[in-house]
Amino acid sequence: MAVIPAGPRPTIAAEAFLRALADHGVDYFFCNPGTDFAPIVEAFSRAKKTNAKVPKPILVPHENLAVGMAHGAYLITGRPQAVMVHVNVGTANAINNLTNLSRDRVPLILAAGRTPITEKGTFGARNRPIHWAQEMFDQAGMVRELVKWDYELRMPGQVSDMVARGVEVAMAHPRGPVYMVLPREPLAAQLPGPIAPIKPRAQAAPSYPDPNTIATLAEWIVAAERPLIIAGTLPAGAVPALAHLAERCAIPVITHNPRGVCLPSDHPMHFGFEPGALLTDASLVVALESDVPWIPSLNQPSAGCRVAHVGEDPFYTRYPMRSFPSDLAVQAGSIHALEALIEAVDSRLQMAEARISARRARLTERMRLRRAQLAKESAPATHISPEYLSRMIAETFGPDAIIVNEYPLRADHCAREKPGTLFALGPAGGLGWGFGAALGVKLAAPDAFVVATLGDGAYMFSNPMVGHWVAATHGLPILTIVFNNSRYGAVRRATLSMFKDGAAGENDGRTLADLDPAPPYEAMAKAQGAYAERVEKPADLQDALIRARDAVVDGGRQALLNVITPY
Repeated sequence: MAVIPAGPRPTIAAEAFLRALADHGVDYFFCNPGTDFAPIVEAFSRAKKTNAKVPKPILVPHENLAVGMAHGAYLITGRPQAVMVHVNVGTANAINNLTNLSRDRVPLILAAGRTPITEKGTFGARNRPIHWAQEMFDQAGMVRELVKWDYELRMPGQVSDMVARGVEVAMAHPRGPVYMVLPREPLAAQLPGPIAPIKPRAQAAPSYPDPNTIATLAEWIVAAERPLIIAGTLPAGAVPALAHLAERCAIPVITHNPRGVCLPSDHPMHFGFEPGALLTDASLVVALESDVPWIPSLNQPSAGCRVAHVGEDPFYTRYPMRSFPSDLAVQAGSIHALEALIEAVDSRLQMAEARISARRARLTERMRLRRAQLAKESAPATHISPEYLSRMIAETFGPDAIIVNEYPLRADHCAREKPGTLFALGPAGGLGWGFGAALGVKLAAPDAFVVATLGDGAYMFSNPMVGHWVAATHGLPILTIVFNNSRYGAVRRATLSMFKDGAAGENDGRTLADLDPAPPYEAMAKAQGAYAERVEKPADLQDALIRARDAVVDGGRQALLNVITPY
């Protein structure tokens, strides 16, 4: 392969690529490089010399962790972030968390190199054996079902327009990831002149609801004897509107499988996270940005119950099969839909005040009983239960800590009052998300105290040695709390739900779910310079939480608690 000649350096397409990302608000360029990255390395090296506008490069030695970090940074900034990986093999490593981001509607700019197109005679042509074996007939086909758009760079002059188009599609509602394939010959090719700044294209606001449909739903709410709201994933701006609507109309709210705070924990209408009896008793269900408002095999609304679905895509058109009943659909952004609904309901409430007062009285008593039961469940016992650990995390770290949860946290017992203080794994459930997401949150919110709550299986899935290396190398002190029950809890529960009385139930469903003996996670973290402890007794828990918090907040060190939680 020819080497670029000495002398004045003409601009190359890779420089325009990085500049276009920065012009579109991309803060970070998470990457795990390979032999396709030479033009990117040159572009960053030139930018360092010239102080050119580029995203901050973040080296992450595993693609799954890099995608998780990009997600975490987006949760804080609201801006799409970029990840670049090595050809098809790097793309394969990224697919797990890409699936999470796709179902969670996260706008990611995922770029990948491509085996050099040419075998000889051009700058950037193949010069290693892997350049033949790594070529695919359709590299983007690996991810096409998970992304909104994909494109392969063909001409160097296209690169800025390619970025503009990718960001435009990624940020269009409903948002989602896009994929760019970058062969190194056009990426290393010279451009005819200097790079011109790019003005990002205007983005459309979330859609407004149809007034007639909102009027119908408002009438249903006012007339309903036992309405119920089931919320899934809401932007922070929708939380006050939902709180107002639920309080004013005395409507209980279930936040089923939420990815953030939909309603403050202390709200008088927050009735937890499982539909249960409230669903079977409801006369009206409003599913608000909820892909799975209930599990039909476990419980369902009664035959005469009306069901309305509200969201940007209330039909979840990318789900191959989804058969929830629907009597009304409101297709709109949740903030606009709730604001319009509040206005429409308000003008009709006078006729329903007596009904609302009676319902509020019933729900107040129900809430009293619910809170008494929660207090009983989270009381200390002979061992550390996940309920007690969740409660102590909230009480010890306070309302401003940002918790990034991958499965084990018991949300009923971990009070969160503010939007943006809890983020959870998305509906696809691909393990290995939480550690990276927490690091990305910390990167974008350096002054925040960030806590990753991970099951022991999720922790192992997250490439923990890479995660601790990233935390140390990039100065991202977070606290990781491992809920260690030495098993894949989800696998065991699924097995017992089907074969509790079968052969698999004879050993309590531990076959293929047993992670015992668990490695000393605290020793693994200490090897990377973290403060770390193993905690086994309830009496020792709070002091351990305080020591770990102080190591992060006051000492600027990453920390890990390996908490033994048999359940």
